[in-house]
Amino acid sequence: MSDSLVIIPTYNEKENIEKMIRTVHSLPKEFHVLIVDDGSPDGTADIVKTLQTEFPESLHIEERTGKLGLGTAYIHGFKWGLEKGYGYIFEMDADFSHPVDKLPALYEACAKDGFDFSIGSRYVKGGGVSNWDKYRLFLSYFASIYVRMILWVRIKDTTAGFMCYSRKVLETIDLDSIKFIGYAFQIEMKYTATRLGFKGKEVPIIFKDRELGNSKMDTSIFKEAIFGVLKLRFKRISKKK
Repeated sequence: MSDSLVIIPTYNEKENIEKMIRTVHSLPKEFHVLIVDDGSPDGTADIVKTLQTEFPESLHIEERTGKLGLGTAYIHGFKWGLEKGYGYIFEMDADFSHPVDKLPALYEACAKDGFDFSIGSRYVKGGGVSNWDKYRLFLSYFASIYVRMILWVRIKDTTAGFMCYSRKVLETIDLDSIKFIGYAFQIEMKYTATRLGFKGKEVPIIFKDRELGNSKMDTSIFKEAIFGVLKLRFKRISKKK
């Protein structure tokens, strides 16, 4: 059994999901995959179930009813992965915006270099984005600066969604106390981990915007991130009991 689980939340990802699953399985290190599907009406879950006959031990799916949000999907996946005994649990998008070939680097940062969590980062040396317009790049970069100023954290890519958490981090965090569901979820998890004394490493990646399927972004996600940071500044961080 692999010690690593990659959680991929999905909602209408039929154009990407088979290629994504096969790409992860083609890596030299073995990663198991958990798809958390929020009732995709396009048949995403059916594609995954068909592939389970090919990857019976390493491909898993959890189906939920309705579009319940990115953060709740990851929390669901974290709990599932902890219950199954995985030592390293990853977050990754289904649309190939995160470079799959960097999964081993995120793993090594924790398993070999001794960090508690690792981040696929756009904003450290060697990182970047490949196909954003200037406005989106400006907005994302300065949003990260805003978060660092308010929360006093040293992480440069605070909204990054390409992550590896060691088991001890997720066992320590009170996952039920994580309330945000969009970009603010990513910020809240990193902030909580650092406040609890865990150390992270930023691994440079080149982020590429999706080419197939539709973006899940909307204005409510941005609002949650902007105002959520202010709430986090005064949040009381608690450990899992």
